[in-house]
Amino acid sequence: MNRCSCAAFAFTLCVSAPLTAQRASSPAARVASMVRADALWAPLKILSDDLFEGRGTGRRGGELSVAYIASEFQMMGLEPAGDSGTYCQRVPVVSLNPAPTLSIAGGAPARDLRYRDDYVAWAERADTLVQANAEVVFVGFGITSPEWQWDDYKGTDVRGKILMMLVNDPGIEEPTIFNGKALTYYGRWTYKIEEAARRGAAGLLLVHNDSMATYGWNTVRNSWTGEQVRLDAPPTSLQFAGWVTESAATDLLRGRSLDLAQLIAAAGRREFRPVATGLDLSVTIRSSLKRMTTANVLGRLPGRDPRLKDEVVFVSAHWDHFGIGQPVNGDSIRNGAVDNASGVATMLAIADAFTRSGLRPKRSIIFVGMTLEESGLLGSAWLATHPPVPIAHVAADLNLDVTNLFGATRDISALGADQSSLGHLFEAATRAEHLRIMVDSVAASHGSFFRADHFSFAKAGVPAMTVGGGDDFVGRPAGWGREQKEIYNRERYHQPADNLLPWYTVTGSLQQARVWARLAWDVADAAAQPTWNPKSEFAAVGRERVGK
Repeated sequence: MNRCSCAAFAFTLCVSAPLTAQRASSPAARVASMVRADALWAPLKILSDDLFEGRGTGRRGGELSVAYIASEFQMMGLEPAGDSGTYCQRVPVVSLNPAPTLSIAGGAPARDLRYRDDYVAWAERADTLVQANAEVVFVGFGITSPEWQWDDYKGTDVRGKILMMLVNDPGIEEPTIFNGKALTYYGRWTYKIEEAARRGAAGLLLVHNDSMATYGWNTVRNSWTGEQVRLDAPPTSLQFAGWVTESAATDLLRGRSLDLAQLIAAAGRREFRPVATGLDLSVTIRSSLKRMTTANVLGRLPGRDPRLKDEVVFVSAHWDHFGIGQPVNGDSIRNGAVDNASGVATMLAIADAFTRSGLRPKRSIIFVGMTLEESGLLGSAWLATHPPVPIAHVAADLNLDVTNLFGATRDISALGADQSSLGHLFEAATRAEHLRIMVDSVAASHGSFFRADHFSFAKAGVPAMTVGGGDDFVGRPAGWGREQKEIYNRERYHQPADNLLPWYTVTGSLQQARVWARLAWDVADAAAQPTWNPKSEFAAVGRERVGK
């Protein structure tokens, strides 16, 4: 597709299209062998091009992305699986563009707090004006976890207060509690916001440092300034949420004779109790507000079994990124080549392999281009709560979020392989592609399991995984892969520098695509759905999902 034809795409391409049936004649290996490099390169180049303007939701680039993926599904002959016989599942959202001010009530801070440089904040309500004037209460990690015998709140009434808390969980410093350095959901900012709302708080400030957050302040600034998108949901007590740098938080607390370093040390102990800081903050956030609709894009390869074809396996990847933002070194387009044009391109290459192979497994496979991942997994949350079939009929979600553009590896990993019987199928698919499984301790410490779209399905009780990369790169010295990932995380992740670099190659992505194609076939053609492992934290909701 060329630049001229791109401009003609619109949501009107989300129309019905027939699927040409072909006789299945080969096992999963045939599907994997049909994965083509050009079927991956082409969408990767298109979706990461400046023409798509960083694929911002509700923007021209986002609409182009939806239309492009829908047209690819139609061209492949996949059936529409969205709303009203189209490829699009509409997702209603609210867009807010916050302009916050933060001040100390009754006095000046040790230094002026600068929006973007010292803090970011956004409205948690769909209102053009939200305000909070309240005392700040430091609540440690802000976690209540019965299974870990941990309670940072200790019954303290924090209704109407502004909570200051740490990111991550106590295991980051003490390996004998929680999962050690492997982040739990309690350490994610999403949980902390949810818990603050359950406690009736008026606001929330997360203290940022690089090691606890596992990413730098630039990532926070680029992710949480400018337009913020969320599902249109009823309001809670929470007026706002935000991040504050460790140095700014130190200055704020020092003005009330408190030492942040001492508070952090205390927060790592089970006996910690909330600290009323005596610091009163006044936060005002004015936002332009608009309600809009974005879309997940769904194309179905129907199953062949009369009894099982109404069950589905999702193969998903999120198309959205951050659009156009503040210029960095003269570049304002956050193209998101690795995150996640690579995942969408890999998903499309797998869909292409299935349709060209002529194979149909027992269950249907629905390929999904997901929206709003960067806004907090909102598109997948909507799909998990509004699936095109009953949730009990969703066998699995096999997700692709950032695939390997650095080169071929001898190993591969997956988020969630230890949670369900999908892990055994993943092992078999990996062996078939002559790869070994690598346990990614860095991904675990970064809480990556809770930061990709498969997590929305896990919360709904659906076994789910996201493919990961390897570390042992062919033709590269030991440690090279880790070094490249660290450079990407520091210099390009969620920044305008995430472009399609000249040295990138799809050889690694093709390896992942072949493994995922085998896995999709094995799950879709199995006699029974995957099951959660007995010790998984999702086993109970999984049983509820299927009525057992």
